[in-house]
Amino acid sequence: MKKFKWLLILISALSVFTAQAKTYMVGVALANLDLNFVSILRSQMEKQLNEKGVKSQYADAKGDVSLQIQQVDDFINQGADAIILNPVDTQGVLPIIRAAQKANIPLVFVNRKPETALTGKVAYVGSDSAVSGKMEIEALAQRMNHKGNVAILMGSLSTEEARQRTKAVEDFVSAHPGMKVVQKQTANWQRNEAVDKTLSWLQDGNQIDAIVANNDEMAIGAIMALDQLKKKDVLVAGIDGTPDALQFVKNGKLAVTIFQDAKGQAIGAVDVALAMLAGKKTEVYNWVPYQTITQANLQEFSDKNLK
Repeated sequence: MKKFKWLLILISALSVFTAQAKTYMVGVALANLDLNFVSILRSQMEKQLNEKGVKSQYADAKGDVSLQIQQVDDFINQGADAIILNPVDTQGVLPIIRAAQKANIPLVFVNRKPETALTGKVAYVGSDSAVSGKMEIEALAQRMNHKGNVAILMGSLSTEEARQRTKAVEDFVSAHPGMKVVQKQTANWQRNEAVDKTLSWLQDGNQIDAIVANNDEMAIGAIMALDQLKKKDVLVAGIDGTPDALQFVKNGKLAVTIFQDAKGQAIGAVDVALAMLAGKKTEVYNWVPYQTITQANLQEFSDKNLK
């Protein structure tokens, strides 16, 4: 009888040790690794998960909503303990939320805020899109003395960040009688599409004093188009603070970019996911602030947003 009791104690102790020694596996589903900021975000999350001793798997949806839903299902079927999601479509996330809740595993949205109520083991880590749009146009308007025609290069309209950033710019311009939005088109976050849109605007005879882009890649595309046409009197602004963008700020071709903290978002997403796995209470919305970058403070950001 005593041997039996000791055996039970030993089995119990081994079970506790095994539970404590468990290595978690986190599935990271990304919207599109062709996007520069998403690629930086992935690298930063990988670093954070490795530092925490957490196994990870990554999936690139390449901008395909259906593919991303399947990738999340695959993570769940492979036994992922938690999922970090950078969604393709911020309005189309309900199937993924339901799948994670059915599997009873934490789901952490990162960088792109889902446009639905979040309950249970679901949270968001990222920045407030509208704030970045407002900061961008405010900084640009100061350079314009609050006068002139503005064109807007929008990201993919399936994302909350493109719509909110654009709306913030439009709201600001409408409140300043000396300014006017004269063109607005999507370039889907892509540099090459922004080149084409900007060339089309200018070759059609539009008088444009400033181009406000929803991200840096489109801002750089606008600059490339302006260079082709040898136009030097158009101000350009972007959002993200990528290494490429900082070079354009340095050479004076990009008037301003709004720094979006990839490392801060990565750390936050990993920390929230692990806290949920540990059964700790977490905030539903975990905000990472933006900062404005100009030539005046460029050096402060030289080692930020690196892959």
